[in-house]
Amino acid sequence: MEDSGTIISAFTDEQVARLTGLTVDQLRYWDRTKFFVPSYADQNRRLPFSRIYSFKDIAALRTIGVLRNKHNVSLQHLRAVAEELQRLSDDGWTKTTLYVLGKKVVFHDPETGGLREAVGGQYVVPSIPLAVVFSDTKRDVEKLTRRPDDKIGKIAQHRYVSHNAPVVAGTRIPTAAIRRFKEAGYSVGQIIKEYPDLTPKDVKAALEFEEANAAA
Repeated sequence: MEDSGTIISAFTDEQVARLTGLTVDQLRYWDRTKFFVPSYADQNRRLPFSRIYSFKDIAALRTIGVLRNKHNVSLQHLRAVAEELQRLSDDGWTKTTLYVLGKKVVFHDPETGGLREAVGGQYVVPSIPLAVVFSDTKRDVEKLTRRPDDKIGKIAQHRYVSHNAPVVAGTRIPTAAIRRFKEAGYSVGQIIKEYPDLTPKDVKAALEFEEANAAA
């Protein structure tokens, strides 16, 4: 399995809502009540992009959603579960399985083979292999972040993206940065190595945009 660090690892609450099925209001409420705080958050939550979630945050939230909606696990109990999920390493996600016993979540520890927080005498209902949640989240993140064809080779400006600087559409890469690489002697191929999300059409469009602005 690839390390989650090789794919996008920062998400806004709007993106998290799309990936988890939770609402933005619910995510913000959970943040305010400290039930689930995003990994990267500004103290002033009124600022744009003040709540940024990690890839593991999304995997944890998807797991919590299943536990809450399918197995009716209480929010009070899920608070402890959320903390455990956020602490898991990538390796932990691929090896750990959750069980639900009497609306309580039990972690099967692959190192010891033991069950933590087991409720005696009750049968195990459907388990949640975290490796499946992790891989499904990775798949959906890649789908979410795949740039649409209509953004390839286009330049855009948005109020909250790179301080309204012109960027390659669908990215946060300023056209000025591409121009600076070109001026430093980088080829198109070398620029793409620096920005793997770009295509030759993107680089060409950025350089043409910068050239037109300089001539204006």
